[in-house]
Amino acid sequence: MIVGILKEIKAEENRISMTPAGVEIMIQNGHTLLVEKDGGKGSGFEDEVYKNAGAEIVDTPQEIFEHAEMVMHVKEPLSAEYDLIREDQIVFTYLHLAAAEELTHALIKSKSICIAYETIQKADGSLPLLTPMSEVAGRMATQQGAKYLEMAQGGHGILLGGVPGVDPGTVVVIGGGVVGINAAKMACGLGAKVYILDMNLDRLRYLSDVMPANCIPLMASPATTRKLVKEADVVIGAVLVAGAKAPKLVNREMLKTMQKGSVLVDVAIDQGGCFETSRPTTHSDPIFEVDGIVHYCVANMPGAVAKTSTIALTNATLPYAVEIANKGWQRAMQENPEIKLGANVMNGKVTYKAVAETFDLEFTPIDTLL
Repeated sequence: MIVGILKEIKAEENRISMTPAGVEIMIQNGHTLLVEKDGGKGSGFEDEVYKNAGAEIVDTPQEIFEHAEMVMHVKEPLSAEYDLIREDQIVFTYLHLAAAEELTHALIKSKSICIAYETIQKADGSLPLLTPMSEVAGRMATQQGAKYLEMAQGGHGILLGGVPGVDPGTVVVIGGGVVGINAAKMACGLGAKVYILDMNLDRLRYLSDVMPANCIPLMASPATTRKLVKEADVVIGAVLVAGAKAPKLVNREMLKTMQKGSVLVDVAIDQGGCFETSRPTTHSDPIFEVDGIVHYCVANMPGAVAKTSTIALTNATLPYAVEIANKGWQRAMQENPEIKLGANVMNGKVTYKAVAETFDLEFTPIDTLL
């Protein structure tokens, strides 16, 4: 199979979907790899390293879309790429379609084979291709929260860890999944007082066992959220409903009860955000204020630490990319139920139920296309 590795065009997105080491493995499996010129530069991988791994360097994305049977991105295709996607071409990337109606319709129109990293799912319910970026984003969320508490950044001047004789800051993490536990670990490590909220009692028991004493797991509820945001210095939104739009868990009324200069970090912004007042921001313009509350809502947080993120992402995606390329998408989905759950839009049909329901579109079970 001819596989194309595209350069990212989203603002300040420095990741690339495959490292040179991953390219080498794909080539060992008998595939041809096209890598867009300077695609890996932001992650510290020069074209020459890709050439040495056996890839062909091409100048434009148009060439990749024209020749590749499967194209790989990190972030979702943008409007400049919609008309380049060909019928029956496999698009393997993060899609987050439940928060992207225009993209959903563009992919339906293209009649391409759209497999989303974020909905590939193991039998235990875990999301193996979302996990590494969730780990990065969770850890970054606490870093960014701590940074924007500084007065020069618009915060109210709290050091999260405090110092001897001074109270530490308070961090509220909404969601006890991969993002949440990584955010809480970092906040605990800094010495903050940390609350982590989740609706799953078994998960709360687990968190109680593994987290340090300055982390308090609590059952999530609107009443608990209302109470805790009043005392929070940083609130981190870390909720995920796989493949669906994130629920709004902090509303505008709650903002009015918060301390001025406290910080909201919305890691769920890729899926529409879990704060009512959230809107996507970029690394060059990462924050805005509503009612005196600093909002950090960067939609591609791991792109800021591109080298770490690219290596972590390739570690996770490569086995699936190899399987899809070796077997073709139909056989890969027939033989691997994890990949089958990645099917979002196939040959002009919406095959992921949460996306169809979000936009009131006809849902087609993927099994009817295999």
